[in-house]
Amino acid sequence: MERVHRIDITGRDGQRLAAVLHHPLGPRRATALLAHCFTCGKDLPAARRIAGRLVAAGIAVMRFDFTGLGESGGGALRGFAGEVEDILAAAERLGEDGMGPELLVGHSLGGSAVLAAAADIPAARAVVTIGAPFDPAHALARAEEAGGRVTIAGRSFPVSPRFFADFADHDPAPRIAALSRSGKALLVMHDPMDEVVSIDHASRIFLAARHPKSFVSLEGAGHLLHRAADAEYAAGVIAAWAERYLPAAAAAAEPAEGVVRVSEADPEGFLQDIRAGRHTLLADEPATVGGADLGPSPYQLLAAALGACTSMTIRMYVRRKGWPLEHVEVDVTHEKVHAADCADCRPSDRIDLFRRRIRLEGPLDAAQQARIVEIADRCPVHRTLTRGARVETVLDKEET
Repeated sequence: MERVHRIDITGRDGQRLAAVLHHPLGPRRATALLAHCFTCGKDLPAARRIAGRLVAAGIAVMRFDFTGLGESGGGALRGFAGEVEDILAAAERLGEDGMGPELLVGHSLGGSAVLAAAADIPAARAVVTIGAPFDPAHALARAEEAGGRVTIAGRSFPVSPRFFADFADHDPAPRIAALSRSGKALLVMHDPMDEVVSIDHASRIFLAARHPKSFVSLEGAGHLLHRAADAEYAAGVIAAWAERYLPAAAAAAEPAEGVVRVSEADPEGFLQDIRAGRHTLLADEPATVGGADLGPSPYQLLAAALGACTSMTIRMYVRRKGWPLEHVEVDVTHEKVHAADCADCRPSDRIDLFRRRIRLEGPLDAAQQARIVEIADRCPVHRTLTRGARVETVLDKEET
């Protein structure tokens, strides 16, 4: 879960920059600053999904609109140096609140801009680029200029007088090489088949950088990471990679022993982060009901619990008996069925039916197999489902 705040940032030229700050409900481990792609905006679906994944990992996230875009003021695109200044202004605003940022994430031209700005953000420990051009002027390769406006991919934007010259003046190599000297790690992420920014740009960024540096292929993701699964994959990799470079998580951020914590990872869908001790997994719903199908559904997790418990119970039993069971496999399905055999049910009532199919491998005789099937019913999860359970719910009120 998270708190979301809208924030106004004052840019270097006094213009208003519109920002959104996502803050985890639990202890904040670090802060990330997201810079969006050229002419996109902070509300690009990929940016929202990456923010959600990082917040679930205890990382606060700020995403903002560059000058002249989205909800920000300024009236005109200022060029590459202007985008770098906007990033620095956003970082300074976070710093005023004691919030880093320790992690910088830039998408497309936003990636080029965070590479240029990183050395001037002392708190930053890790930098991530997604589909970033090595040469910022590449962003203008297909642009058309007319009457103080630039047209990019069919969209027209007003631009400042120095807009084109500003892009041409930037030399990225020294800034990229300086990352390691200022104690910053680099992660380069790129789709090898990206048709907007070719993979050659990722290679040049990676070669210009010094260690620590990493490269992750986003094969098939496309330049804008439109598909939810691609954005979620990129976000998960970023969170896992940054783990090594960010401050250690506070002990209070972990659920107490015996507690399974489920945190919403995508407020616009149904994706959930599940933490059970030191283990993490995802839950989601199929696309047919509005989910992104990025993890098993709750009923699939329940079926998995029954299957896992059944297999473990069988193994525990045959191990004590010394029987020659070589392998056990359990298939579990779930459906709602009419309660035809329920004496206290109305004809229209439906009940949950779990069908369990057990496969046993090994030289077991018929008596042993029959006994194993009986033992399967002693699985604790099986007993919970068949005997019923009680659920008590309390509201954990947020401290003020």
